[in-house]
Amino acid sequence: MNNQAKYDHRKLGRELGLFDSDPLIGAGLPYWLPAGAAIRQALERYIADVERRAGYQQVYSPVLGKRELYEISGHWSKYSEDMYPPMSIGDEEVVLRPSLCPHHALMFRSRSHSYRELPLRMSELGGQYRSELSGVLGGLTRVRAMQLNDGHIFCMLEQVADEALAALELIKQAHHDLGISASGYVLSLPASDARFGDPSSKYVGSAESWALAADLLRDVLDKSGLEYSEEPGEAAFYGPKIDIQIVDSAGRESTLSTIQVDFHQPDAFGLEYIGADGNKHRPVMVHRAIVGSIERAVAHLIEVHGGAFPARLAPVQLVVLPISDDEEKAALEVARRARDRGLRVEVAHADEGSLGARIRENRLAPYQAVIGAREVEAGALAIRLRDGQQLPPAPAGEALDRLAAECDPLRREG
Repeated sequence: MNNQAKYDHRKLGRELGLFDSDPLIGAGLPYWLPAGAAIRQALERYIADVERRAGYQQVYSPVLGKRELYEISGHWSKYSEDMYPPMSIGDEEVVLRPSLCPHHALMFRSRSHSYRELPLRMSELGGQYRSELSGVLGGLTRVRAMQLNDGHIFCMLEQVADEALAALELIKQAHHDLGISASGYVLSLPASDARFGDPSSKYVGSAESWALAADLLRDVLDKSGLEYSEEPGEAAFYGPKIDIQIVDSAGRESTLSTIQVDFHQPDAFGLEYIGADGNKHRPVMVHRAIVGSIERAVAHLIEVHGGAFPARLAPVQLVVLPISDDEEKAALEVARRARDRGLRVEVAHADEGSLGARIRENRLAPYQAVIGAREVEAGALAIRLRDGQQLPPAPAGEALDRLAAECDPLRREG
């Protein structure tokens, strides 16, 4: 049995005080407790940092949109069963958005663009809503309100393959950094008997655009050297996609990350850029999600790490343990200095139990600092790692600087 099989994120997440739910809020609408919020914020900051380094421009958009917006995008005719019903506001009908891409298409359309600006990479950690049936809801993996790590690349046709391949490499790097192992890669295609351009069809667009999009993604997977399967019938309504799969503690497979090629929405919204020839041209839209929804990503991380999160994600990164009441003041000062460096720190006070008991109680923290009379006198810290290894004593400021760099390696590199 692998370690992940020992953990169910629903049970462990509640035991560790990461998240919970309440009938008065509703099914599929979990709330984040302080420790869980710390993990979520750390993950969101990590994603924002890697996207910034990869040339993405981060945006914000409303969680509501007029029904007409989703009629244009195709969501209303092809996806409305998974959407919440419209709300009437005066003489307008608005809905909670099931996707961020129509908003991003409008953002692109709001300004004129030259071919020199492309590829234009836009990303957002934004809310979206799915009208999931109560029978499929579970913990953080299937929820009705989620924060999606979404991104859209507006580019020329000849840039699509390179951008999709770069997105795949970004996903692989993020998975490595976070300790995630993909269970498989899937090229999700339309059904073998799919019809295109028919209002009653599941899919929008033309057969030619679908074939081109599929060929581009297949070429990306082939160039990556990854083994993958092809799954007819699993495509989104507007285009084929690469699905990066994970397996949960119960052995169930689901999609965490995706890359999609979309010719439909640029057409539907009339998106244009000015080419080198001075004429207007239609861009292609590449959708990508590095970790999908934050909720599902955190659920998977809970199960993968069993609560012993990597330092960058741990809700408490450093626990300071004074040996006795005599070291309380010094311990509080170390904690203050650690917080000033951006570390998430707690003090396990001397009156909370024996030193051994407090060490065991805080065993999930990646770092512990035991403060005794010797450390106070020397102004030093001897950091104890989660696995029991002891680092050599170092001046307190130097030791804390090293921990801050270990807990936030992207900032150290930047």
